Amino acid sequence: MSADPSKQSTRMLTALVQLRSALQATGLPLDLPGADEHRQARTEMVDQLEDYMIPRLMTIDAPLLAVVGGSTGAGKSTLVNSLVGTRVTTPGVLRPTTRSPVLVHNPADGEWFGRDRILPDLERTATSTTDPAALQLVPADSVPAGIAVLDAPDIDSVEERNRVLAAQLLAAADLWLFVTSAARYADQVPWDFLKQAADRSTAVAIVLDRTPPDAIETVAAHLARMLASRGLKDSPLFVVTEGTVDADGLLPPDAVKDIRGWLQSLAADADARAAVVKQTLEGAVRSVSSRAYVVADAADEQLAAVTGLREDVEAAYARAAADVHEASADGTLLRGEVLARWQEFVGTGELLKSLESKVGRVRDRIVGAVKGKPRQAERVTVAVESGLETLLLEHAEAAAERAAASWRSSAQGKSLLAQGSGDLDRASRDFRRRAEAVVREWQQGVLDMVRTEGQDKRGTARFLAYGVNGLAVALMVIVFASTAGVTGAEVGIAGGSAVLGQKLLEAVFGDQAVRSLAARARKDLDDRVARLFAIEQERFTGMVDALALDPAAPEQVRAAARRVTDERFARQGRGSLGGHSA
Repeated sequence: MSADPSKQSTRMLTALVQLRSALQATGLPLDLPGADEHRQARTEMVDQLEDYMIPRLMTIDAPLLAVVGGSTGAGKSTLVNSLVGTRVTTPGVLRPTTRSPVLVHNPADGEWFGRDRILPDLERTATSTTDPAALQLVPADSVPAGIAVLDAPDIDSVEERNRVLAAQLLAAADLWLFVTSAARYADQVPWDFLKQAADRSTAVAIVLDRTPPDAIETVAAHLARMLASRGLKDSPLFVVTEGTVDADGLLPPDAVKDIRGWLQSLAADADARAAVVKQTLEGAVRSVSSRAYVVADAADEQLAAVTGLREDVEAAYARAAADVHEASADGTLLRGEVLARWQEFVGTGELLKSLESKVGRVRDRIVGAVKGKPRQAERVTVAVESGLETLLLEHAEAAAERAAASWRSSAQGKSLLAQGSGDLDRASRDFRRRAEAVVREWQQGVLDMVRTEGQDKRGTARFLAYGVNGLAVALMVIVFASTAGVTGAEVGIAGGSAVLGQKLLEAVFGDQAVRSLAARARKDLDDRVARLFAIEQERFTGMVDALALDPAAPEQVRAAARRVTDERFARQGRGSLGGHSA
């Protein structure tokens, strides 16, 4: 038993609506090679789905729409007026002509051409306007019921919006009535459009207009060969000889009688109209379901490019964080001002010797060595703060410069940088302030660790001697020399300072507690630096996130296209997409 045609039509309609939604949701914001063409293709497909395929499938028995298109000066408007028998559209004497397209229909068919059925983006008007976003509807008794004629703008107009509208209207047609002239029939632009028609199996009739009588045989024969070589050998070819128009701008009735007779025969033959609609609609469905994969592939390229941009930035800031980690652990910070202030606090080697002594009387010397030096401890803290802030700023600047340089190496990255603040290759303006806060918060965290660890030792002589600040300073020194990477003349000084700091802490807390404190302080610093750089990184990644690309979009387009193709093949046995009996 064959499937119910109405159910099949509903399934195809659902598949087309889903394909339209999937295409609409597919973003192509990056300026990748070919992106302009892919965006245009996506727009064309969405427009054709909305303007023609979905409404035509919903109203398969609606009148046939013949769109008259062609090149500048081919005589389209004059031809339409002559076919209708009265002036309904104004030929453009001056170019470019900017006016609303005109749709001429039989009065009985007016209900079919509202915005709820075809070309929903165009306002409807009953009078001629200069607004290309409006569609003028003209009822005319001379147009037979069952067919309508639409005069479109020039396909090669110097005005881009005219060209775009012409392409949109032709894509909404059941039938192209393509007008060219003896002087311009070999131009490239018309043939680009005719190639689209052939590729999509669109029903096309060709009008060779303004042809001198003595050139009819030669030009018509050449044009017929060109049509045959481009897959349009079955397209009717009409010739309109060059001649004068009357006072109303109309050609003599005999000049257009063949075209008028052919259109009238289509209007009178429901099966012939259905065959034209079937040819064009099935061709459009086949074309869109195939071309959708190109958009899906382009969306994959966009996602890959976004991933690359993000990874470049993440790598730049990950390297910055790693460099800060290394420089804050290999003794680099135990130089210059930090080292000088630390030595002021602990002295040179005497304290270390004292700490290594097991003799009880030496303990009093240890206490005396550092007791009463809270100011020196504060100076070490300030020096550490300054050195660490400088280190963070240096690597934030380097990361921004690397990230911006990587983006400049690609067209998509350049485009995003151009949309940015203009100083993305530098650390953000408030970075220094945020770095200061991070360092101070880390130092406070170190103080809190020492205070918590020493809760049960606060009454001991050593704890009282060193104080929380002094012990915290010693812990920072251990953190800054944890990989013992200092080289050169400062090895002994900085390395010895770290050893001294460790002995100081071990004298109070014991070696296991000191290792734990150092590891926690190290991790806390790394975590804070990572969060600080993450904020810097967001200046770049935020721009990528704002593109709002959906990783699922490409596969959603492919899945929707496959559903359309499956429905199309399911209908081949019936020979029709819709519920029409033909």
